[in-house]
Amino acid sequence: MQKIYVNGQIYTGKLPLVSAFAVEDGLFTFAGSDAEARALAQPGDEIIDLGGRFVCAGFNDSHMHLLSCGLALRRAKLNEHTGSLRELVGYFRDFAKDGPNERGWIVGRGWNQDLFADERRMPDRRDLDQVSQEYPVAAVRCCGHVAAVNSKALELLGVTAATPAPEGGEIGLAGGEPDGRFYDAAMDLIWAAVPEVGKEDVKAMIRAACRRFNACGVTSCQSDDYATDWRLVNEAYRELKDAGELTVRVNQQANFHDVESLEAFIAAGNGPGAGDNLFRIGPLKMVADGSLGGRTAYLSRPYSDDPSTRGLMLYSQETLDAVIGCAHAHGMQVAIHCIGDGCLDAVLDAVEKALSAHPRADHRHGVVHCQITRPDQLERLVRLNMHIYAQTVFIDYDSRIVRARVGDLAESSYSWKTLMERGLTVSNGTDCPVELPDALRGIQCAVTRAPLAGGEAYLPKEAFTVQEALDSYTSAGARASFEERVKGRIEPGMLADFVMLERSPFDVPASEISHIPVRGTWLGGKNVYMRE
Repeated sequence: MQKIYVNGQIYTGKLPLVSAFAVEDGLFTFAGSDAEARALAQPGDEIIDLGGRFVCAGFNDSHMHLLSCGLALRRAKLNEHTGSLRELVGYFRDFAKDGPNERGWIVGRGWNQDLFADERRMPDRRDLDQVSQEYPVAAVRCCGHVAAVNSKALELLGVTAATPAPEGGEIGLAGGEPDGRFYDAAMDLIWAAVPEVGKEDVKAMIRAACRRFNACGVTSCQSDDYATDWRLVNEAYRELKDAGELTVRVNQQANFHDVESLEAFIAAGNGPGAGDNLFRIGPLKMVADGSLGGRTAYLSRPYSDDPSTRGLMLYSQETLDAVIGCAHAHGMQVAIHCIGDGCLDAVLDAVEKALSAHPRADHRHGVVHCQITRPDQLERLVRLNMHIYAQTVFIDYDSRIVRARVGDLAESSYSWKTLMERGLTVSNGTDCPVELPDALRGIQCAVTRAPLAGGEAYLPKEAFTVQEALDSYTSAGARASFEERVKGRIEPGMLADFVMLERSPFDVPASEISHIPVRGTWLGGKNVYMRE
C-alpha cells in the first residue's frame, strides 16, 4: 500500500519545487504533480493532504556526538544561564541542591565566558566551591574543550601543582596552585574519575537524544560516540536497532588515538561500512586540536588577543601520520577535527602522505570544522579533494570573536562557500551538544553569515543560497558517508526519510528561517515525530 502526499511544497533536491510524492515499503516511489500522484493511486492507497506545507529530505547532521547529547540532557544546562558568571554560579548552586546528577558528581555544560556581562573570565575552583563543597563539581565549557572543577574535585583527582599535564592538554595554575581549569586532553583526568556508564544507561541516553533529534527534523547523523568503550556503544546501538527503537540513522565516526587500537577495532569486524542503513561504521575520527572560543585551537602564530599562546596540538605529526595512514591503508575514510590553521597544516601533511603511499581517487577524507584557514590551505584542500564537515551555526557566536582572536587570518577563514565553488562537497552539522541539534539554525547562519539574533554579516561573500544550505544538510551529508545513492533526496528508490516544515525556507526572510517550526519527521516512511 502506498501513501501518497499531495498539496505540498516539495524540495526533491532540485528546483523547481513539486507538489506531491509517494512512499511504499520505506522508499520514495514518486515525486511530481498532484495530478500525476493521484493517477498512481490504487485501491487501498492512502492520500494525505500536506496543507501547503514544505517537505524535504530528512536532515543529516554530518558531525555531532549523539551519546554526549543524551548525556547533556541530564546535566545542568549552563548554556541557558551564561549571561554572567554570577548568574551561572547561582543557577548551578540551585541545581546542586538535589545532590549529584552524574555518578557521584555534579556536572553541567554550556558556559561561555565571552558572553558573561560581569567578568569575562572562565570560572575557576573558587567559583565552583560556591556550588558545592560536599561533592565534586565539574562545569564543561560549551565547546567541550575546557572544564572547570571545584576544590573537592581537585582533592578527589589528587591534582597538585606538581601534576604533569598529559600530551595535548594543560592544567590551569594561579599563584602556583591548580585553579581548577583543565584544557583538552587534561580533561581526561576528570572523566577517568567518574564511574563508567552501563549499557542500559547508554541505551537510555541514545533514546533521549534520538527523540530530541527527531523533533528537529534530523533523520541521520554522523556521530562520534567512542568516549566510552566502543564494544558497549556498538552493542547498545545494535540492540536498539533490532528492537525497532533507533529512530535516527547513525554513521559512527570511530574515534581512535593509536594504530594498535584502530587495527584491533577493524580486525573485530568493524571495517569501512560495516553494518546497515540504520547503524554503520564510518570514518576514523581524531580530534587534533581544541576550540577557538577556548583559545585551544592550534594556530600557526600566537592568538591576537592572547600572544602567550598558539593553542594546543593534541597529537604529534608522527602520530597523525601513523593513524591516518593506517586508516587509509585499510580503505577507511578519515574525519579529523581541525579548527586552527596550524593544526590544518599537520592534518593535510598526514593525508597527503597517506595518499602518496596508497593512491585512491575517491577517498572522501575530511576536515571537521575547517574554520581558520589561509589562502594557500584553501588551494591545498582543493588539490587533495577533501570533504568539508562544516558547522555553519558556529557563525552565530564565532563571527563576534574571530577577528579579535586571529587578526587578519579571519579574512580567509570559514570559507566554506569558496571551497564549495571550487568543487568540494561541504556537508553541515551542529557538533551537538556544542550547539543544539537544530538544522534550521545552521541553515539560517549559512544564508545570512550573521548571528541568529541579527547583526553584521561576517564575510557575506561566503553566504550559501537557501538551496545550497538545504543540500548541505541533506544530499551533501549523504555523500559524506558514501550513501548518496540511498538517501538525501526525494526521488524514487531513495529511503523515505523526510521532514515537514510549517513554512518554506525559500519563502521566508533569511533572518526567520530558524523560527520555522518542524511539523513532523518520518524515517523510512514511518512517522517518528509530530508536533502537537
